[in-house]
Formats: sequence, structure tokens, C-alpha cells
Amino acid sequence: MNAFTAEVSRIQDLTHDVRAIELRLLEPASITFKAGQFVSFEVPKAGQSRPLTRPYSIASSPGQRDRILLVLNLVQGGPGSSYLFGLREGERTSFKGPAGAFYLRDDGARDLLFVATGTGIAPLRSMILAQLVRGDSRSVTLVWGVRSQRDLYWQEELTALAADHPNFFSVTMLSRPEPGWQGERGRVTAWVDARISSVSKLAVYLCGGSGMIKDVTAGLNAKGLCPIYREKYYD
Repeated sequence: MNAFTAEVSRIQDLTHDVRAIELRLLEPASITFKAGQFVSFEVPKAGQSRPLTRPYSIASSPGQRDRILLVLNLVQGGPGSSYLFGLREGERTSFKGPAGAFYLRDDGARDLLFVATGTGIAPLRSMILAQLVRGDSRSVTLVWGVRSQRDLYWQEELTALAADHPNFFSVTMLSRPEPGWQGERGRVTAWVDARISSVSKLAVYLCGGSGMIKDVTAGLNAKGLCPIYREKYYD
């Protein structure tokens, strides 16, 4: 893995506990990665002489090589998110990468299904952006689950992508919606079970909690065999 130095060029609070951090590369000035891969930060931990290593998926498109976007939620007491949430615009940081075996493959003519919960959307956003610029006609479906309205973000972007790309469809589901929610409700597992009838021409990417990954995998396997790629994010 290569070592990079970067400057925090933009910070955006997407929800009450999710932040987007854009890092502009300084040395080297560009990065090449596969959509879905991650970079790693070494962060200090009290009482330990050696720093901890924490990976974070790149949420931006591989076509944007001079900067990367990270999207993460604040974990109370978590050394990685505490360090990144402590960064300010203009500060410098360093990381290593890219790495990871969870990345967008070329599965021929198979349609693509992306399923995420929470900030598991990060690597899938990179994959979707990379796939849509390819310009082929395969259908691209995103099913994304969060808890309630206050956990929603990127909805306008997804609507715009669907308007620009007729082969792209996304649905965001709330598992614990507050009154007034007019969209889909429930868990992503139920949506996949009900809406995906055949997997014979499908390639699937899952990113989120271990329970979701296990349940969606089992439901798809019951309908046949297809490539399923997984990245576990802790709940």
C-alpha cells in the first residue's frame, strides 16, 4: 500500500451522526483505486504505544483522482471515528491504501443489485458512480436501509442519478419511520425477498451489518446461484 498525505478540503454533516470528509491529495497528488476499496488511518489510542489501524471505504468515484470522499458515522469511544471527526478543514492527515477485495467486478451482462444499510452505502456509491459512467444498458438497482427520517441523506443525488440514467433505480427504506413517511418501510431483506424473483442474470453487492448480509445472502441463495460480494460494516 502507498502512503498519502492529504488536506481536509471540505467537511459536511449529512445527519446528526454521519459526516462526509473530502480529502485533497498533496503527496502524491493523485490516487488510483478500484470502486469499493478502502484506505486506512493510523490513529492513537490512550494507553497503547502503537497506533491502531482503521479502514474507511472511499465513497467517491475512481474517476476523481485528486481527492477522495469518506462517509462515516461517529461511534462513541471509537478511536477511528473520533480521530476523523476531530479533523478540521485545512488540516493535514495521512493514510495508506488503497486496499480491499470488495470492489466492482466485470460480470459480463449481469444486472447489478446493490444492498446497503447505514454507512455501508459508502463503497456502493463509488461502485454505482463507476458503473453508470460505463454507459452500458444493464440495470443498476440500489436498496438502502436506514432507521428513520433523521438518518436520510443523498436522496437528491439518487433522484438526479435516476433522472440521468434510465437504467438506474434506487429505493431508500426506513426500518423505524416516524409519522409522515410516505416511502418504503421495513427492512431491505424483505424488499429483496419480495422483488427479486430470479438471480440467474444478477450480480449482487452487499455492505452493512452482519445480520443483513447473512439474511439477504440466504434469501438470494434460495432462488439460485449468482455472484454475491460482501463487505461487513459493524452495526
